[in-house]
Amino acid sequence: MSETPTNTLQYRVDGREDAPVLVLGPSLGTTFHMWDRQIPELSREWRVVRFDLPGHGGAPAEPFTSVAELGDRLLATLDALGVQRFGYAGCSLGGAVGLDLALRAPHRVASLALVAASPRFGTADEFRQRGVIVRTNGLEPMARTAPEQWFTPLFAGAQPAIVDWAVQMVRTTDPACYIAACEALAVFDVREALGGIGIPALVLVGSEDQVTGPAEARTLVAGIADARLAVVPGASHLAPVEQPAAVTDLLTEHFSGTAQETGGILAVPPRPVPPAPVVEPAPAPEAGPAVAGRPDPYEKGLGLRREVLGDAHVDQALADDPDGAFQELVTRYAWGEVWSREGLDRRTRSAVTLTALIAGGHREALADHTRAALRNGLSPEELREIVLHTGVYCGLPAAETALRVVARVIAEETTPPA
Repeated sequence: MSETPTNTLQYRVDGREDAPVLVLGPSLGTTFHMWDRQIPELSREWRVVRFDLPGHGGAPAEPFTSVAELGDRLLATLDALGVQRFGYAGCSLGGAVGLDLALRAPHRVASLALVAASPRFGTADEFRQRGVIVRTNGLEPMARTAPEQWFTPLFAGAQPAIVDWAVQMVRTTDPACYIAACEALAVFDVREALGGIGIPALVLVGSEDQVTGPAEARTLVAGIADARLAVVPGASHLAPVEQPAAVTDLLTEHFSGTAQETGGILAVPPRPVPPAPVVEPAPAPEAGPAVAGRPDPYEKGLGLRREVLGDAHVDQALADDPDGAFQELVTRYAWGEVWSREGLDRRTRSAVTLTALIAGGHREALADHTRAALRNGLSPEELREIVLHTGVYCGLPAAETALRVVARVIAEETTPPA
């Protein structure tokens, strides 16, 4: 195991130093040991570099803010190892890193394997709520449900030791790093950029994967010019663990078909990269023109509003406003001008907003912003303290009503899935 500075990742290397390099990326909640059963075969031909996500497997708990930042840390790690060009295989979140590197650093990635991956993982709301659950309950709910997410029932019943290993991996993950990874996946979306990937890609998916299954795999194959699909029968999300021989054979075939050993790097013949598509900018909303010399805050406000209140809430609010004028006003000025200011952090703005809503008796908006406050990092205990404090200054009846609303939302948002 290696000592790692803050801009690099914990890693392990197997295989000859002069062999071509193959990098293996893990899934959220796992460690690089998820690839253990591939190593004996892969390390015969490649110098295999496996890395841990921050806060996973005892790695330093230094959260990352985006998939791109995680990709940059991986490149810094490989730079420290003297690796410039490499093959890359990643599972789930590790696959997102592979997509990011293929788009931002195609000169570094010779060939790509995407396992249980997707250009867009679920919805932003789903991942942000997962972060709320972990912030409130710790990682035990995620650990308890990991086996049914990762393995088929048949495998889980036959391999209790592996199931226990999977649960322990999640339990020992740093919660702050897990939450940060959820936030990074909430905003990860490369669907429109897939056509810019000019690297040969294997898209590998378990036939029984209910997390990122064959439908997501086919989206990748349809979008990447040089991609082929491999469906592994009898496997769920962690196919490298559940069907190790099949996954190893597919990886070996894919990377052997493109790799040539040239001085310890993985090289492929040059491939033309298709030109980036020309995207016409969306027209600016007509109402409320921007102040001269200053960009229109509407798009910034819309993005922030979605991050805080959730896509479902914003979509419904926009749909309920026939001519859009009111929602445009709210988005541009409340969110683009005020919420986006740097004078207060989001936690503080949530606390102020809740106080104002309690004072005004706005119960429906209070429920919406209680959900937002949980996403912005306020704990259930802090929310109850805010309500208690408002009882002194806003009146006990208002606080009593607010307490019922806040308690209901906390129960809805923080109760782990059954």
